[in-house]
Amino acid sequence: MDGIFDIIFNIDTYLSMVAHDYGRYAYMIIFITIFCETGLVITPFLPGDSLVFLTGVLSAKGDLNLWAAFFIIPIAAVIGDNVNYQIGRLLRHKIARNEEIFFIKKDHFERTHKFFEKHGGKAIIIARFIPIIRTFTPFVSGVAEMPYIKFLLYSIVGAFIWVTTFIFTGYFLGEIPFFLEYFNFVIIGIIIISFIPIFILILKKLLSKKNYKGKD
Repeated sequence: MDGIFDIIFNIDTYLSMVAHDYGRYAYMIIFITIFCETGLVITPFLPGDSLVFLTGVLSAKGDLNLWAAFFIIPIAAVIGDNVNYQIGRLLRHKIARNEEIFFIKKDHFERTHKFFEKHGGKAIIIARFIPIIRTFTPFVSGVAEMPYIKFLLYSIVGAFIWVTTFIFTGYFLGEIPFFLEYFNFVIIGIIIISFIPIFILILKKLLSKKNYKGKD
């Protein structure tokens, strides 16, 4: 457990060391992490927002190439989306029959499904900024049999908006000495802020259940 916290609090140091000592392998780590977080339903816990933000900061410090990262990350996100979409299409009949799928948390799926029904195709773009929801949205799109071209367009637009927002914010802030002094706390803050929409959704669900029981 101490090792995990050490990595979280010093993630900039670790990735900076990888970038400095192994060069292109840092981009490989970033690509695989973003792909897995977006493309595999079983890995919604992987860092997304904070990793893209960190990539921008390290680019400002000269440890990574900004434009190489800006090119690689959206590709990883879009490929991940497409894999997840196809998984959703393959499993749609099981979902329709309410069969249990061991690697899918029903609660996460239901929350994402409601989010998708509310926002439609725009959910793919909005979900980019919400951890867990962004992992399940492509899957739900596949289950709902959204036309592939429509899904792909939303996926590409969402990926570039998401990456542009976080990588350039990190890049510009990474040039400010005061910011770098408290960088680890900023990363933790981003992780917490990213999960606020999830907490709100959970709170709403709990309150609605409480109100429903109160009426009984």
